[in-house]
Amino acid sequence: MSDLGVPELLAETEEQQAATGGRRMVLNMGPQHPSTHGVLRLLLELDGENIASCVPDIGFLHTGIEKEFEVKNYQQAVTLTDRVDYLAPLSNNLGYCLAVEKLLQLEIPPQAQWMRVLLAELTRLNSHLVWLGTHALDIGAMSVFLYCFREREEILKIFEMFSGQRMMTSYFRIGGLALEPPRGWQDRVKRFLAIFPSRIDEYENLLTNNRIWLGRTKGVGFISLEDMLDLGITGPMLRGAGLKIDTRKDAPYSSYEKFDFEVPTQTANDVFARYQVRIEEMRQSTRIITQALEGMPAGPWKADAPHVVLPDREKMKTQMEALIYHFKIVTEGFRVPQGEVFQVIESPRGELGYYIVSEGTTKPYRVHMRTPSFGNLQAVPRMVEGTLIADVIAAIGSMDFVLGDTDR
Repeated sequence: MSDLGVPELLAETEEQQAATGGRRMVLNMGPQHPSTHGVLRLLLELDGENIASCVPDIGFLHTGIEKEFEVKNYQQAVTLTDRVDYLAPLSNNLGYCLAVEKLLQLEIPPQAQWMRVLLAELTRLNSHLVWLGTHALDIGAMSVFLYCFREREEILKIFEMFSGQRMMTSYFRIGGLALEPPRGWQDRVKRFLAIFPSRIDEYENLLTNNRIWLGRTKGVGFISLEDMLDLGITGPMLRGAGLKIDTRKDAPYSSYEKFDFEVPTQTANDVFARYQVRIEEMRQSTRIITQALEGMPAGPWKADAPHVVLPDREKMKTQMEALIYHFKIVTEGFRVPQGEVFQVIESPRGELGYYIVSEGTTKPYRVHMRTPSFGNLQAVPRMVEGTLIADVIAAIGSMDFVLGDTDR
């Protein structure tokens, strides 16, 4: 694998072209290429149709979100977490809230914890459906894209029912949930669960034994398990290589230890294996959502912490103390004890970590995210170097990265 940067690669290629009579060329794939799943530039050095070297060039989508945290109070910053990964906003809400709650030593009621699990798994389904639909479309299977977005639309309607917003819901808040779960949410989720398993079977009927799909995915995008561990790759990529690692099982959070589910793995370590892992993950997420729905605990949906959690509006109409707390939290925020914390959760793309440093004020001193997309992108050169240019889109599509998750 080439360790060169973009300028060094261009200079070296010019030297090689002079020495070999111009047999090699450098090709830009992106940053506007529709199949690179975001604003990613791959600098490919080609020897005929073979890729001699590959240099990922990131940073086109840099948002400055990590720096923006430092001028927001802790509650305001929840809205920033939604925008890190547009396909898993609730996962980022959860990682951030859990980290702040650790610093506050805040105990979250069981119903809020289970509701977070239910909605986080719906978020996983939402993300995997977009991945499967766009990945299949990249390779030429258009029908799957339409089917996946049909089911995703139902999930977005559930999010809208809970929060009033389809995508950037900011529904998980420090101390619990933003709003009380709406009346009738159970029926809406039940209707989705009744149809979704058969729809997963439908996706498999279209793809799993399809000769074109097998030809484009089997044996493509291989990278050794040792290389993945060296590069810090996590999530379905790692599980597609046979390593059964999942934070929900290994370091449970938000009551995941109370749910019965499997961690799917494959050993082929190619594009097809990662497809199989994510298909089975959708079945396991459906299983978790069913358990959360059937066993949802009764009780409050937010913590009893008036200095942190906004009081009920009804109390504000009759209790002066509640009105004062509401005014102070909204205008000034709340102080978080001095210290630092690192919280890891399992996002749809892999391990997502939130590192927060507090100086005891109402705003974080430092927030850093260890996002799975950034780590997984390190694998691109080792996956594609030595292969045909025709396999690049299939290989990078199997990684399921989001560039907002990379360029923060």
